[in-house]
Amino acid sequence: MPEQQVGRGPLPILGEKDTQVREENGQKYVDTLYHHIPSFSFWDQDSSVVTEHTFDGKIYIADFFFTSCPTICPVMTIQMHRLYEDLRDVNDVVLLSHSIDPQRDSVAHLKKYAAKTGSIDAQRWHFVTGDKDHIYEMAKAYFENAAASPDAPGGFIHSGYFYLVDKQKRIRGLYLGTDEKQVDRLMKDIRILRNE
Repeated sequence: MPEQQVGRGPLPILGEKDTQVREENGQKYVDTLYHHIPSFSFWDQDSSVVTEHTFDGKIYIADFFFTSCPTICPVMTIQMHRLYEDLRDVNDVVLLSHSIDPQRDSVAHLKKYAAKTGSIDAQRWHFVTGDKDHIYEMAKAYFENAAASPDAPGGFIHSGYFYLVDKQKRIRGLYLGTDEKQVDRLMKDIRILRNE
């Protein structure tokens, strides 16, 4: 798991980076290629297709959960709802919650879950489901260890982190979604990122 830099100033770009040499007008330039979230396609609680393009020009906060989770997910959802309320008037920041239990968390089930969470605008907070293998591959792109596990409460393991993703689809921070102080820090970091 990459470490979150603490302090003021620009937020770090998390993940491995690579370099690419290009030539332009006889000059060689070295470009830094940062880790970014790859293409994806899921369905949200309104049966709308949600892809990486849904977030073009937007910052977003992602997490991984499942609706039948008996441990950390209810706390995470409360903290995500805090973010939702804090960002109510901010048009360039949205939320993305991936279910890691697509067998039970159908579109209809996510619709009911979102309704129980509160008055949620699906354009501002997407609860998504889809192909299980694709969801778990996406989790890896966020450095998330999400998996089915018969020994885990509810049958699944995951970290409980919230991921701050910039407009270029790069991860700029991770925050324990069950810790109110870390979510408070996320709120501050969103403001920093919006001003970059």
